[in-house]
Amino acid sequence: MPNLGGPEILIIFVIVLLLFGAKKIPELARGLGKSMGEFKKAREEFEDEIKRAADDVDLDKKSDSPAKSEPRQS
Repeated sequence: MPNLGGPEILIIFVIVLLLFGAKKIPELARGLGKSMGEFKKAREEFEDEIKRAADDVDLDKKSDSPAKSEPRQS
């Protein structure tokens, strides 16, 4: 993807302004911000769940491993 410079961003902004109008842009920005916040929250919850599951697996492996027992005497 090519880098966007100042003129390209200005052209995109003008096109968005023409398509949606000046009154709709703040609403669109608010909606985008809320969506990004919800996405971030969901991602963090997913990462926490993965870490919790990994910790549970580690604890299960530790509890399943045989305890060190004393050698048998014959």
